[in-house]
Amino acid sequence: MLEDLSPLIAATTRWLTGAYPATGGALASALCEVQARQAVTAAAWLRYPTAMDAALVGMAGAGGSARLDWITGADGIEQDPQAYAWRTWVDETVASWAVCLLTEPDLAERAVAALTDSGHPAARFVEFRRLLGPDEREARAAALLRHPDLTAPVASLHRAELLEHLTPGTSLAA
Repeated sequence: MLEDLSPLIAATTRWLTGAYPATGGALASALCEVQARQAVTAAAWLRYPTAMDAALVGMAGAGGSARLDWITGADGIEQDPQAYAWRTWVDETVASWAVCLLTEPDLAERAVAALTDSGHPAARFVEFRRLLGPDEREARAAALLRHPDLTAPVASLHRAELLEHLTPGTSLAA
């Protein structure tokens, strides 16, 4: 059983960096990917906080990228099923939560604090510096990924659930 969510994290990160790519070369791509991976990791750990949750998503599947592709306009692109099998591991909710964390610094702070307080076994070993405080070069590399207007359609899919998760009782507020 997979308890670390690595296929889901890798696929969702890959989807985000494909939908909102870096500009500026190989270093920019790497910096963008690190930020996306940190946001996706935090979102996945919040969404699937226990080993049982991770095992269940591993068995049932993450849902895939079809709706995300449709929202971002990538659904009409012809895709070889063999080459794009990784898309089945993309988790729509995790992608939405990750975009929220990337575009709303205060929400990212709350999410990382919630992970630290949750006692998640790996949370104490992971530093989320590039998610929480990107320097100028990192921010430039992930300009599309961190642009609230560009990512709004994805962020709005499950933002209310993230707010409810971080602050029970808030529901659709904010």
